[in-house]
Amino acid sequence: MAIIADLHIHSKYSRACSAKLDLQNLEKFARIKGISLLGTGDFTHPKWIKELKTKLVEDGSGILRTKRGFPFLLSTELSFIYSQGGKGRRIHNIVLAKNFEMVDQITDILGKNGRLDYDGRPIFGISCIEFVELMKEIDESIEIIPAHIWTPWFSLFGSNSGFDAVQECFGDQTKHIHALETGLSSNPAMNWRLSQLDKFQIVSFSDSHSFWPWRLGREATVFDTKLQYDTIVHALRTGEGLAETMEVSPLFGKYHLTGHRNCNVCMEPKEALQHKNICPKCKKPLTVGVEQRVEALADRELGYRPKHAKPFKTLIPLTELLAQLFNAGIATKRVLAEYFKIVEAFGNELRVLLEASSQELRKVTQEPIVDVILQNREGKVPIKGGYDGVYGVPLVIPIEDKTAIERKTSKAERGQPTLLDF
Repeated sequence: MAIIADLHIHSKYSRACSAKLDLQNLEKFARIKGISLLGTGDFTHPKWIKELKTKLVEDGSGILRTKRGFPFLLSTELSFIYSQGGKGRRIHNIVLAKNFEMVDQITDILGKNGRLDYDGRPIFGISCIEFVELMKEIDESIEIIPAHIWTPWFSLFGSNSGFDAVQECFGDQTKHIHALETGLSSNPAMNWRLSQLDKFQIVSFSDSHSFWPWRLGREATVFDTKLQYDTIVHALRTGEGLAETMEVSPLFGKYHLTGHRNCNVCMEPKEALQHKNICPKCKKPLTVGVEQRVEALADRELGYRPKHAKPFKTLIPLTELLAQLFNAGIATKRVLAEYFKIVEAFGNELRVLLEASSQELRKVTQEPIVDVILQNREGKVPIKGGYDGVYGVPLVIPIEDKTAIERKTSKAERGQPTLLDF
């Protein structure tokens, strides 16, 4: 049975996270979403690790279980801010560990390099090279995955604080880096354009700061392997057992295009370059988006696919689609009521998005909703691109507007142009 894994999440002890982001809600909404393996997130935080040790039981395979048997894998995200090559660097890395004993060793070493109690994602002033060396001295099984590698501010290839090559960031420790996380604003096809990435596995996780289903599991990696730490890590290192990834459209990501949020300026790469990456309104630097950054580093044309490339699916969360269809907030009663009604009929959200037939869906919900779910399954929902911290928006016609158009259309004479023709 396939394992749908989201190994990059946070807890209630990370900044800008809900106080209700606990194990109970993570398990509950992972089941609702259809996720079958979660990372714990934040294992370096003293209060969170205490809770993990109290409420999760190690099963001997590197997997932790709740009382109801839901599986977790020990994970965290760490921030590194340092100078290298005459430039300030800000890099985020995901860390996976096999057991609590190993986590204690990691925490002990990191505690000598900075504070751990102020945030679930603590900051350290050591380089990525030094960090990987420290982890491998503890145990070779510890896995380090560069997080959301294209995000402008905190990532491996970030336009504001990153590097132009994996080797520049990790030096002789690059041999211990096996997988790279795409982040919301890029997808595997964009990463395939860089030949330097061919030797790495491309993975996707949510970086969720919430347990709600429009955040948790919005991106995930599917493994076709045993549910064990060693087999998951083997898949990350070799690609054997790594089946595919689930991605949002990169346009949905909040750093895909180049722009300046305060001035409501958003640009495609060519236009941004014409303006020399300067905002035409306030004359301050634009935040260079992921698409432009990929273009700058790519040595292949769009559409190139490496021989070893894994397939991927493009899906927008159901709640995001319903919010647009109802022209309402994502957490409103109307949206959530429809969401839970549909999900309850099929067991979880991913079954709705990936498996439910049009006939089955029509028994549960309205035709416009069925149509959008099927379009989403085919990756055909258009998106207004995100930029400079602003999420992209699915361009879905609200049900009320669509109904009004259909009423006008039905009155048109056969063979004559209608509103739908334009």
